[in-house]
Amino acid sequence: MAKAPARTFVCQSCGAVTPKWAGRCEACGEWNTIVEETAPERPPGAGTGGKGGRSIAFVGLKGEGKPPPRRLTGIAELDRVCGGGLVAGSALLVGGDPGIGKSTLLLQATAALAGEAPVAYISGEEAVEQVRLRAARLGLAEAPVMLASATSLRDIVATLDGPDTPGVVVIDSIQTMYADTLESAPGTVAQVRTCAHELIRLAKRRGFTLFLVGHVTKEGTLAGPRVMEHMVDTVLYFEGERGHPFRILRAVKNRFGATDEIGVFEMTDAGLMEVANPSSLFLAERRGNVAGACVFAGIEGSRPVLVEIQALVASAGGGSPRRAVVGWDSSRLAMVLAVLEARCGLALTGYDVYLNIAGGLRVSEPAADLAVAAALVSSSTGVPVPAEMVVFGEIGLSGELRPVTQTDARLKEAAKLGFNAVMMPARSGARTGGGTGGGLERHVVGHVQDLTATLGMDGATRPDRRTGRENA
Repeated sequence: MAKAPARTFVCQSCGAVTPKWAGRCEACGEWNTIVEETAPERPPGAGTGGKGGRSIAFVGLKGEGKPPPRRLTGIAELDRVCGGGLVAGSALLVGGDPGIGKSTLLLQATAALAGEAPVAYISGEEAVEQVRLRAARLGLAEAPVMLASATSLRDIVATLDGPDTPGVVVIDSIQTMYADTLESAPGTVAQVRTCAHELIRLAKRRGFTLFLVGHVTKEGTLAGPRVMEHMVDTVLYFEGERGHPFRILRAVKNRFGATDEIGVFEMTDAGLMEVANPSSLFLAERRGNVAGACVFAGIEGSRPVLVEIQALVASAGGGSPRRAVVGWDSSRLAMVLAVLEARCGLALTGYDVYLNIAGGLRVSEPAADLAVAAALVSSSTGVPVPAEMVVFGEIGLSGELRPVTQTDARLKEAAKLGFNAVMMPARSGARTGGGTGGGLERHVVGHVQDLTATLGMDGATRPDRRTGRENA
């Protein structure tokens, strides 16, 4: 008598496996996410201590192989994020909020690649006519892209494993694919894991580049099992604010290039347009001599980017003061506020504090601490930061300024855009104080207490540390 297949209970939010059903997952805390699934059969020889297996051959670290060849997409920003182009047999996972432009970007990339190699675009979310309407709107209707609408993994694998295998394949999206060998519904953890595994294994065996479009959760992370990010070679996030036309393509994992690299696009009526100089775009609407605004010279991957940091300090209307942050880490803002109060006597406890990174860019590096502090001090005192000055530096808990990496690249980008002054921490062997170098007047500070003196705010009014009233 055949043995009945084992059944397990899997959380559809985090992928945790439990022996019985429960209303709440103990691993992630989500409610009503545990679904009963059929456990996969154990392959022959599994759990037998290696009996019947083949011995594997080991080789040395040094080899004679050449770097994998790259296929350029024709979109320079996408090639930059991918590490210089697409690698044959690689799998790339692209995630982002709904409507952010993932399908538009990949449709433009496939249309640009179709002239050099066969390209297949398989949509599981839209019908063929819907994709055709988007292509006509983007002016890509004449591109020789092989288009299909399908969700069956068995049919897709049988088509791609034929004699005419495409060079690039787009699956939009992986959550809509289903394997008929599983009883669970499409989009569940088991279905996403199985479909992704089969498609990635086929891509590496046949040598085509595979794009997988993934949905994201309300927290902004890729939906489905976390193991899917480990299975692919590259993980790309498509970011952007709905109110801004700018889109950021960010690499968080790349086996063939640098991580944290970004590509900048602008959403227009004709689709996504590349932005060759993001700094000038982020500073296009900037107004000089405004209190609470400061230009930060940051680094995104290998590219220096200048962006305006805006701060507003206002009297609280009553109750607990608000701390609203857009584009930066809120816990980092709390740390900077605590350092300014403890080391500089600038009390902002009874004030609302609003911080915004202009242009929709999200900044994560600690080098933005000094620029945020300068914007906060400027807003609280009413004295603008000099319009032609850029600021960067990391702040420690004792108030000291720590040097940051790639200083020369930041200074070069600032000089190229017409800035003539910089406030920065002392580098190794550098002397604290003013000076010139690299075409910029350098104001080197060693402690946050020197911030007001460097910006010329010593005589300005500021909130008193004990009463909260403004004193001269």
